[in-house]
Amino acid sequence: MHVLARLLKNIKHLWHRVRQLSGDDAYEVYVKHHAAFHQASLDAPPLLSRKDFFKLWQDSQWQGVNRCC
Repeated sequence: MHVLARLLKNIKHLWHRVRQLSGDDAYEVYVKHHAAFHQASLDAPPLLSRKDFFKLWQDSQWQGVNRCC
């Protein structure tokens, strides 16, 4: 059973890294950041919905010229 628990832990860690590298966890990171840094502020921007966050994120990824020529 110990080997199985370690295997599951390694799989969860690998899945976490894959989500980080692909940007799939970007909304969760944003929510944690917003809670940590903006909740106490009176002029804090409102928390974006998941849909609005990814729209803004995609727009920023594809904004401007992204080629050399």
